[in-house]
Amino acid sequence: MAETKNIMIVGVGGQGTLLTSRILGGIILTAGYDVKLSEVHGMAQRGGSVVTFVRYGEKVEEPIVEAGQADVLIAFERLEALRYAHFLKPDGALVVNDQRIDPITVVTGAAKYPDNIIEDLSKSYKVYSVDAAGEALKLGNSRVFNNIVLGVAAQHMDFSKEAWLEVIANTVPPKTVEINQKAFLVGYEK
Repeated sequence: MAETKNIMIVGVGGQGTLLTSRILGGIILTAGYDVKLSEVHGMAQRGGSVVTFVRYGEKVEEPIVEAGQADVLIAFERLEALRYAHFLKPDGALVVNDQRIDPITVVTGAAKYPDNIIEDLSKSYKVYSVDAAGEALKLGNSRVFNNIVLGVAAQHMDFSKEAWLEVIANTVPPKTVEINQKAFLVGYEK
C-alpha cells in the first residue's frame, strides 16, 4: 500500500469513539503500518462532538485529515455524519449509525434537528446506514453499538475478520470480549 489511508470517527461524547479509535489503531499496527491518531474533543462530557482522525500507510507524517481526504467516515450519530461528510473523498464510504441525539441547541429550542439526514447524504455520498442501537439491544447490551458500526466500516478496509476479532479481544475489557466480538460480527455480516 503506497498511499496513505484516512479514516475519521465522529460521534457524541460517551458513544465510544475513543475505544473505536484504539481498536482501529491496534489493527493498523498489527498489520505493520505506520499510524497517526489525533483526537479532537468538543465538550465531550456534555454530549458535544468527538472527532478522531486515523491516518495510516508506509510512512505517515501528520495525523490530521483534511476536507475531501477521508476514505472512510464512521459516524455514530446522524447529525455528526452531516456535520463532517465534507471530509469524505468522492468515492469514500460514509458508515452511519441511524441514531438521533439532540445537541443542546436543539434541546433548548435554539435550533431544529434536520429531517431526512441519511436520505440527503445518500444523494452525494456512498452511505451505509445501520440501526446499531437497535441491533445492540437485540444482543442485550446497548453499549456495544459502536462495534456494530465498526463491523460495517470494516468491510471498507483491508483487514481480515479474524484480525479484527483478535484486536477487539486485546483492546476491550476482558469480561466484555465476547459481546464486543458478537457486536462486530453483526455489523460485519450486514
